Amino acid sequence: MINLMGEYDCKIDAKGRVMMPSALKKQIPSETQSTFVINRGFEKCLVIYPKTEWEAISQELNKLNLFSKKNRDFFRYFMRGATQLELDSTNRLLIPKNLLIYAGIAQDLVLFAYANRIEVWNKSTYETLLTDEPQDFANLAEEVMVRKEYGADQHNVS
Repeated sequence: MINLMGEYDCKIDAKGRVMMPSALKKQIPSETQSTFVINRGFEKCLVIYPKTEWEAISQELNKLNLFSKKNRDFFRYFMRGATQLELDSTNRLLIPKNLLIYAGIAQDLVLFAYANRIEVWNKSTYETLLTDEPQDFANLAEEVMVRKEYGADQHNVS
């Protein structure tokens, strides 16, 4: 599994193409540097996955019991808009227009890379999201980062 990181301010051209920043591309293993999958993400962003990461996610999704309506609904919403992308000769990705409309992206965008994904945000939406930091970020961090060992909460994560 790869571990991407970084925030990159980018612009999208009139045809819907965005340049893959070289610092971000260097973090992606060479065998998957040119093929990606994009889909709708949570909170009105888009998510780009290197093809190998998408395949791993797809394998997990294929384990869902599709006789369950909840699972079918999740599968449909998660896969909605999923499109394979290829880097062109100048390291640009062509993002489908329907996905740009979904995310409200017209010109300025932010690529936010973390874990195995790259979120694609309308720049002003992303800035608003980060401005609305939880009142007590320390408590949120503790709640999210608490480790569970031996059946008891461990508050010391060192």
